[in-house]
Amino acid sequence: MKQNKSSMTALISAFSRAYHSQNDLPIIFDDFLAKDLLSQKELSDIKKNMINSIQFFNKDIAEKFKDQPDEILKWITQVQLSPTPLARAAFCEQVLLNEVNLGLEQYVILGAGYDTFCFRHLELENKLEIFELDHPSTQELKRKRITDAGWEIPNHLHFVPMDFTKNFIYQRLKENGFDENKKTFISLLGVTYYLTKEENINLIKNLFAKVPSGSSIVFDYADETLFEEKGKSNRVENMVKLAFASREPMKSSFAYHELESILEQSGLLIFEHLSPTMINNLYFQNRTDYLSAFETIHYIHAVKR
Repeated sequence: MKQNKSSMTALISAFSRAYHSQNDLPIIFDDFLAKDLLSQKELSDIKKNMINSIQFFNKDIAEKFKDQPDEILKWITQVQLSPTPLARAAFCEQVLLNEVNLGLEQYVILGAGYDTFCFRHLELENKLEIFELDHPSTQELKRKRITDAGWEIPNHLHFVPMDFTKNFIYQRLKENGFDENKKTFISLLGVTYYLTKEENINLIKNLFAKVPSGSSIVFDYADETLFEEKGKSNRVENMVKLAFASREPMKSSFAYHELESILEQSGLLIFEHLSPTMINNLYFQNRTDYLSAFETIHYIHAVKR
């Protein structure tokens, strides 16, 4: 099977989480299982490709560390790849586990990719039903990786193949055991940028059309400076260029008041909002490496009234 775009994105995200778990201190988000979903060849190929692309990311760093490939890999991973996947996952899981302590019974992961939450929290098997939504081919690849890793799929994990960005279908969820009457937590990470504003509006509206009051969502979004901000070492500009070059362009950004209005239209109130400065203070303070919060990227926790 040829790798589709979503599986390639999932692969790079898993690599960044695995690298962080194995190499960085202090740890922001410990996905200690991510490495087990990648083959040694994939890990080697990604490392080689990252190192070979340093001229695109930063010519000064390429010259400075021309004889230190491990330092080049560290720089690219910590500056360009890891900050957003790590911090948003840490924020999302903190909110989720708090909701579980308050009696949450259902968790829907949109664009799950190679997410490992279920396998890192097997103690929740009798407490939380988990529904992973993603492209069918991505899920097929993930199932194979799970088998290759020697893991067993627990009873509370449900794979729901769906291109939810085009057509969110509640019936598919229900067929896999989803209960519309139970409070639900939804994660939507690394997705909103690649949808148009209209697609984002329709998705949020459809997501919360049938779930009860108290259900909530955590998602990340780019603010209105996305296409103007260059960022540290031009990393924001590089992110936009790379997305365009991969034929998966970033399509939308939002001012806070605009997003607040969109959420209100679907009956949602913003419970918590983290700006880049707040994210940096929460997750990247007092580090001695290259990791820092990505400019223009914000996190939202919104709750249905």
